[in-house]
This record gives sequence, C-alpha cells and structure tokens, in this order.
Amino acid sequence: MLRRTTLSGSNPTRMKSQNMRAVLMAFLRHGELSRARLAELTGLSSTTITNLVAEMAAAGLVTELASPQNGSRSVGRPRTPLRLRPEAGHAVGVHVSVGHIRIALTDLCGRIVADRALRHDLTTPAETVLAETARQIEALLAAHAAPPDSIVGVGVGASGLVNPQSGVNVLAPNLGWRNVAIRDLLEQRLGLPVVVDNNVRAMALAEARFGAGRDAEVMAFIYARIGVGAGIIVGQQLFRGSGAGAGEIGHITILPDGGEPCRCGNHGCLETLVSEPAILRLAAEVAAQAPDGLLAQHLRQATAEETRLAAVFAAARAGDAPTLAMLEERGHYTGIALANLVNVLNPNLILLGGLFSQAADLLLPAIETTLRARAFADLGEAVQLRTTSFGAQAGMIGAAALALDTLFYSAGRVPHSVQTPVLQATV
Repeated sequence: MLRRTTLSGSNPTRMKSQNMRAVLMAFLRHGELSRARLAELTGLSSTTITNLVAEMAAAGLVTELASPQNGSRSVGRPRTPLRLRPEAGHAVGVHVSVGHIRIALTDLCGRIVADRALRHDLTTPAETVLAETARQIEALLAAHAAPPDSIVGVGVGASGLVNPQSGVNVLAPNLGWRNVAIRDLLEQRLGLPVVVDNNVRAMALAEARFGAGRDAEVMAFIYARIGVGAGIIVGQQLFRGSGAGAGEIGHITILPDGGEPCRCGNHGCLETLVSEPAILRLAAEVAAQAPDGLLAQHLRQATAEETRLAAVFAAARAGDAPTLAMLEERGHYTGIALANLVNVLNPNLILLGGLFSQAADLLLPAIETTLRARAFADLGEAVQLRTTSFGAQAGMIGAAALALDTLFYSAGRVPHSVQTPVLQATV
C-alpha cells in the first residue's frame, strides 16, 4: 500500500526548517491543535514544539484560542488550542490560460482576498503579455496596501509543458508560446520569488492542500477548456514525471483512425473530442442540420466563445435532443480516458474542473457510467468522482498554492514579513 508522506520532523537544531515544515503542515491539514497534539502528529518533543510555537506566535503566525479543546479536562492543565492565522501572510496566484490572465491575492490558506483579470490576444508576444501581467500584479498589491516584502511569493500556473525547475514555459501549443522564461521575466519586474508550473498541476495541488483532496492518497485533477490536462497527486505530492510532462491526458489517442487533427501533431486525441473548440465545432454542425432548432436559436443570441459554449449547455438543459446526444458522447469519450487513467494510477479520487464542472449535470452521468463500466475489475467502483472545490477560481487558487507550498509550507521558515497583517480591504 502507498505510504502517505509523513509529517514527522527531527529534533536537532540543524533540522529546524524541517521541524517548522512539519508543524506548518500539521496546522494546515488539521486546523486547531494543542501543543500536545502537535507533538503527537509530528513526532517532535514537547520542548521543540513549545519553542517553535513561541517563534510562530511572536511572528504573528499562530494564535491561541480562548476555549480548550474537547471541553474541560478533569485532570491537569487544559490543552490550549492553537491555530494558524491565515491573514498573517499572502501569496499572488497567476493563472495563464488561452486569451485570459487571472490574478488573485490569497491568504495562507488559499482563500482569495482580491482578484482581477485581463485578456490577451494570441498574436501578442509573450514578453508583452507578461509585462502587463506584472503591472497588474503591482497595481493589485498597491490597491490593497500590500508592500512586496509582505508577500510570500508569486505562483504562476501556465498552459502547456512547463519546466518547474527553470520556470520556463517550454511549449504551449494553444497559446503559441515556446521557451518563454516566465519566472525570470516576472522576478526581474516584481522583485519577488516566482514559482511556475503547469496550470492543471497547480489546480491539483490546491485541491490537495486546501480542497477535496486533503485526504486522498492518489488523486487526479482533470481540467478542460481550450485543451485538456491532468494534475496527479501521489502521497500528497505532485507527480510531474521524469520530464515534467505527466498529465497530458488530452493527448491520449481515443480515435486511432479518422480522428480530427490535434495541435500536438497527432489525430484523434481526447482534446479534439471534448475541449471547448471541439464542442463548439460539433454544436455548429448540429445547428446547421436544424437551423430552426433550439441550439441554433441559442447560438444566434451568443457572441463570444464563452457565451457560445454557455448557449450550447443552455440548449441541452432546455431539452434539445441532438445537443444532449452530442454532449453525452463527449462524456462517453472522457469516461474512456478516465477508465484508462484509473487502470494505470488506481486513484481514490478524480476531480473535474473547467467545462466539466460548468456542465457537470450534462457530462458527469455519461462520464461516470463509462468510467465504471470500462475500468478494470472493481477499480472503477472504488474511485470517487467529483467536481472541483473551487469552481472557476481553481486556476488562481492553484497558482497561489504553488507559491505557498514551495515558498512557505515546504520551506519551513517563518518570513519576517508575516509579523503583522498587511491587508485591511477585501473585494
């Protein structure tokens, strides 16, 4: 059986950062904890816990609660509960998707304090897009009285193949980006540490740290919009693969013969069957066959692609039979891909985001039926299938989770900048 990543720390002084990481992760996972319970969870001595908690309290990172846990104790001193102060520090999350940049300021638990969005044309050079992104981050921090030294760091979740070590967006076919040094460009402009990874992996990390995946041993997060990707969590850690390419579920071949060409150079990929462009292409064909039908009527009232996709789902919810059949087939193809994923990874949780959660009522029944029917033995029955905890905010929260996980929780050190709360306004 897969062993969960331990929270255990080590008592020697030279291992202080590891001990601090263990304590931080315990607070994040369990919420309110007494010093005694912290010692039990981390394996650290009571003296070490007392010293670490004192340092965290002095930095304004934890607070003692008024009432003891589990009621009054009849013998001995009551165990005073402690909790992390989420407002004591913040991170910036940047979700880079096709045509859109979404930016959020979050607290230490990934809750959004403020956010903003901008559009970008796919013909605009990546460097120009990132310069405007940096300007928007600066404006967001200035508007909320958050000086740069009060921020843990910036996380960026970007579409396509990303090298998290170098912070380079190696290839994003749907963006038209190749070898874009996102980390270096933003760090030079902002003067803040920047962490970059694939956007769907970032969403998976957010679920593992702050959402439905906190207790999952093996979890897959599947996201569909312009493309289709997966983020994989094993033992509460991101699984990136040997070349940071794990999770490209959108390029599983579903139709080996006669499938539509994909931007990756192959044909018949899942992405050509269930992504937003695929659904809109098929919807146009359905509408052309019935120009007076419900779908055609809904599409005529829509303009931008987002509203056109919503129009497709609206027609299906209004009972348009051809649209319902087309979407059911999208769910069937997705279910095949997920059954293959279950057979390889044996996850206990699969979360769906993007258009899958936007149209959960229309797509999930076919996805679940196919998944459970096609997965090996009882593996399909054992997996839990749900939509994302964070809805349309999953990308921003995921990007912030990258910064928080890398630069705060895993770093195991208390930044000087979290000594006092820095934000007063929220939006």
